[in-house]
Amino acid sequence: MSLILDHVNHIYGEDTNLAVAALVDINLVIPDGQFIGLIGHTGSGKSTLVQHLNGLLKPTGGAIYFNGQDISDKDYDKKELRSKVGLVFQYPEHQLFEVTVFQDVCFGPKNLGLSSKEVELRAYEALKLAGVKEEQFYQSPFDLSGGQKRRVAIAGVLAMKPEVLILDEPTAGLDPKGRDEILGQIKKLQKETGITIILVSHSMEDVAEYVDRIIVMNKGRVMFDDVPKEVFKHYEELEEVGLAAPQVTYIMNRLNKEGFSLDANVTTIPEAKEAILKAFR
Repeated sequence: MSLILDHVNHIYGEDTNLAVAALVDINLVIPDGQFIGLIGHTGSGKSTLVQHLNGLLKPTGGAIYFNGQDISDKDYDKKELRSKVGLVFQYPEHQLFEVTVFQDVCFGPKNLGLSSKEVELRAYEALKLAGVKEEQFYQSPFDLSGGQKRRVAIAGVLAMKPEVLILDEPTAGLDPKGRDEILGQIKKLQKETGITIILVSHSMEDVAEYVDRIIVMNKGRVMFDDVPKEVFKHYEELEEVGLAAPQVTYIMNRLNKEGFSLDANVTTIPEAKEAILKAFR
């Protein structure tokens, strides 16, 4: 198993009058190869949680294990951890700085002390996996569109060959076409490589469409942890904490209230289409 969180707590300003409990008794198992959606309103603890997974923050209680080792141990190699658990922050294109796209993606593996050949091979593979076109490899990253820059930033993390890829709002600020392209590429990447992906998102439609499992955070605690269909059954409880279900869920429930006998647990438009056609056949 890749990541285990065992009774993890985090208190900002511990031992002060301004102490705030950001994480409260978090117990999670994140197995290899799963595509997970992490959702919650602002202040729910989701960003604090993901920053614990590669050691950027240290728990004030409990332990986090990566491949069986406690990442808080004094002699644990945090540099190695961060090459295996990659975190792509919101608006990662703001971190692009090299002259060309290819050089930017080479930056991470170069700092691992690899040979020039291995660095370039990793950069090439990562750019292809991220869906960057070859004609863009030697352009300035600042000449690209927002969605293209986002792909380059993701490639920069992929070049480190992580086992876990954490994406914090990867579609923020993109238009619908750019959002669909990025998420489609991420899903394709996950299927082709078997990498574990944790997608932090505010979009219920996005998580319903792409992930295998949803973890809902509220007030620093795990509120729900299940497959999308089961989580979105609780749409009224989600609304109480400032979240919602996909629009399809509301439509199907409304149709049922109007007398149609439909599967109210569908979460995507293709599923809704099939359920409606099935009901009228």
